[in-house]
Amino acid sequence: MHKEPIMGSHVLLYRETGMSGFGHYPWWAFCVKNLSMGMETKIMSEIIYILTNESMPGYVKIGKTTNLRRRLSELYSTPVPLPFECHYACEVKNSTETEAWLFNIFNKWRISKEREFFMIDPEGAVEALKAKALKDITPQRFTNATKEEEKRIIEIRRNRARFDFSKYGIPAGSTITFSRDDSIKADVLENDEIKFKGKNTNISLAAKNLLRRKYFVAGPRYWKYKDETLDERRRRMDLENKD
Repeated sequence: MHKEPIMGSHVLLYRETGMSGFGHYPWWAFCVKNLSMGMETKIMSEIIYILTNESMPGYVKIGKTTNLRRRLSELYSTPVPLPFECHYACEVKNSTETEAWLFNIFNKWRISKEREFFMIDPEGAVEALKAKALKDITPQRFTNATKEEEKRIIEIRRNRARFDFSKYGIPAGSTITFSRDDSIKADVLENDEIKFKGKNTNISLAAKNLLRRKYFVAGPRYWKYKDETLDERRRRMDLENKD
């Protein structure tokens, strides 16, 4: 009597059988000789993330992880008023090399060598990172926020989503482009209204649909005029006016 291995739930089981084979085992037992009993090899994802936090406007956190949800949860254990949100995340071939490469690109705007925070527009970081991205894994929903926190985040975003084109030197009839794809364009109307795909809409709703998000997004972060996002343009011009 011989024992025939059966594959199930990644564990090799055996049962009595009358099959003949090579020596004391059936022929196909040799094909699985390198599999360990009850063991499986798990390939860890190499992920680079770009995070924002509505309680820290103007700052972006860039880092690496093998588990995005867990990393976001860990970061919220630090003393911040609101949870970090994943602006963009992707799998890469080598997260250590990619992280160092990004840090070098944005070194001029790094807050401290001991911290992973940068004073940059998040879409600028996305544009750079996409050159190394293998797969976009950005969450389509909030991940670690409570309902109350989600409500507060959306409230802040709605305030920042308001954008007056004329106030920031963008006349009606101008063309703006989607930050993730320069081939996607819209025509400026007034206030934050645009004509997109032949229909009147606003920059936030158009961005939400293009990104396929399940939550409200602030449009000025995702539309560009003359190579800078509307949000970046607003920050720059507001700062210049203060001076």
